[in-house]
Amino acid sequence: MAITKILIANRGEIACRVIRTARKMGIKTVAVYSDADARSPHVLMADEAVHLGPPPAAQSYLLADKIIEACKATGADAVHPGYGFLSERESFRKALDEAGIIFVGPPANAIAAMGDKIESKKLAKAAGVNVVPGFVGVIEDTEHAVRISNEIGYPVMMKASAGGGGKGMRLAYSEQDVREGFEATKREGLASFGDDRVFIEKFIESPRHIEIQILGDQHGNIVYLNERECSIQRRHQKVVEEAPSPFVSPEMRKKMGEQCVALARAVGYFSAGTVELIVSGADKTGDGFYFLEMNTRLQVEHPVTEEITGLDLVEQMIRVANGEELSFRQEDVKINGWSIENRVYAEDPYRGFLPSTGRLIRYNPPEAVDGVRVDDGVVEGGEVSMFYDPMIAKLITWAPTRLEAIDKQIAALDRFEIEGPGHNIDFVSALMQHERFRSGNITTGFIAEEYPEGFTGAPASETLLKRLSAIGAFAAMAQADRARRIDGQLGKKLRAPTGWQVKIGDAVHDVVINGDDVTVDGEAVDMALEYTPGDRLIEAEFGEEQLAVRIAPVRAGFVLTAHGASHKLRILPAHAAPLAKHMIEKIPPDLSRFLICPMPGLLVALNVKEGDKVEVGQPLAVIEAMKMENILRAQKAGVVKSVSAAQGESLPVDAIILELE
Repeated sequence: MAITKILIANRGEIACRVIRTARKMGIKTVAVYSDADARSPHVLMADEAVHLGPPPAAQSYLLADKIIEACKATGADAVHPGYGFLSERESFRKALDEAGIIFVGPPANAIAAMGDKIESKKLAKAAGVNVVPGFVGVIEDTEHAVRISNEIGYPVMMKASAGGGGKGMRLAYSEQDVREGFEATKREGLASFGDDRVFIEKFIESPRHIEIQILGDQHGNIVYLNERECSIQRRHQKVVEEAPSPFVSPEMRKKMGEQCVALARAVGYFSAGTVELIVSGADKTGDGFYFLEMNTRLQVEHPVTEEITGLDLVEQMIRVANGEELSFRQEDVKINGWSIENRVYAEDPYRGFLPSTGRLIRYNPPEAVDGVRVDDGVVEGGEVSMFYDPMIAKLITWAPTRLEAIDKQIAALDRFEIEGPGHNIDFVSALMQHERFRSGNITTGFIAEEYPEGFTGAPASETLLKRLSAIGAFAAMAQADRARRIDGQLGKKLRAPTGWQVKIGDAVHDVVINGDDVTVDGEAVDMALEYTPGDRLIEAEFGEEQLAVRIAPVRAGFVLTAHGASHKLRILPAHAAPLAKHMIEKIPPDLSRFLICPMPGLLVALNVKEGDKVEVGQPLAVIEAMKMENILRAQKAGVVKSVSAAQGESLPVDAIILELE
């Protein structure tokens, strides 16, 4: 019996993604939603929608019984779980089987065998697959974790057994790190996945993270759809993915793919799945890869595989669930061009990548044309909630070559407008421009190695700064001309100045604009653009090069954002600029003695009390936001003068937690 109506047991971007494919196949859809998602795009896109409960996932999206009730109430004969939530829950698959509802995913035994990281490692080892050295049993407590870690040798990785998506993971370089992080890892696993078991394995330094996309049907046919490189990670959360990998040779691809297919066949796998491998970047033989885990679901980064293979993986999953055979074989799988995916997160890279929440005052993604694709599940005016993953959208580009796909990312990111919560657009643009990334010489330590002091914006070339100065002066002249034309301002006959002084950073540029003639510091600039005061995006041409710049007015100038950094421009008419040196600069207050909450969140731990002496680096408090725990440490030594917040309290951003003397 063919599937006629699918309920998507998920939310946001992936729910919208499944709905689009189901609609293309002529299949009706049912959305489910919590109170926080009542007006979300996936709810409006689906043919029907069913309310589940309050915002916390444990009271809504993780309630298998309510999902099944919704299926029965709407007549949905199948469920697509997306990723996260119930997608790798064996009990959910079994409950659907008992209710006679088709699960668009693998069989229960495969979920049980491979979805549990501890059991999957045991199975892989028994099957002769290389696994990373570690302890795959149940760890009793912190002391047991310390003993195991000491035996394996540091550094070690602590992982929640049921974890995924970068949650429930801690890297430990010492016994102290294990003591500080083991219980937090357990709590994150319990909060995010309902399972507090943790395993520990050796952390291979300078590795590459490469994964193989598997697809199988219910007739014993299994193929691998090439690899994805996912080495650009921050706090073990993938940020950039690409297909194929710049490191993997055809011989290595074949070895990896065949081994992963054999592993999938051993558990009777069908549907889409991903085998994650850790690969030694120093290995040139093609044998230096180790099994990490198998994700028995669709991956966030599946679009890059779709772009290079021409396959719709959601469609393939639905066809497999319908009992159809794969319409192609391994020899039919090709690699066409290159695809890059950047995850656009609600986080502030300028403040240590802290999670950010709030209303999307403005949301305007780049146009999906010419090899640019945007997968999202948000709209302007919607809310980025503290209850769910902070991903706003996925930006995917395709081109014949890797560098062309990267350059398309830079251009598209410049056109991505987001206002409200903080976002990482500047950061991922900086990654795309980084010479080491562009060379393909990447490891999972790339971000930590290249940004050890944090992110302060992408470096700008002298050419870019001069171009921004010219754009800023043109915008200032347009503002002045508008003021001239408004009755009573500047006099009707007075023309807008043509000479401007633009201060950008520490540099000062003299810009003169006479009609179409533009000079910066006496040098002619071939610039063409249109700007009307109030525009938020300027599309400029410099000869044959295009530059998209986001523009926002500030006192005495503009903030221009392009190529991974925001630049504040002070723009003054040339005749008034000399007077600026007489203006007194306001010095910001010293807040170093305060511990300030860096994001909206729950104060789950307060480690000190009034009168306690603290040292630099000492943990003072723990804030939980978006299912992740963040340790706040002392930036200076001192004595706790007062405590303004209590454990268990929900705090807004910039709330004072305590003050040091």
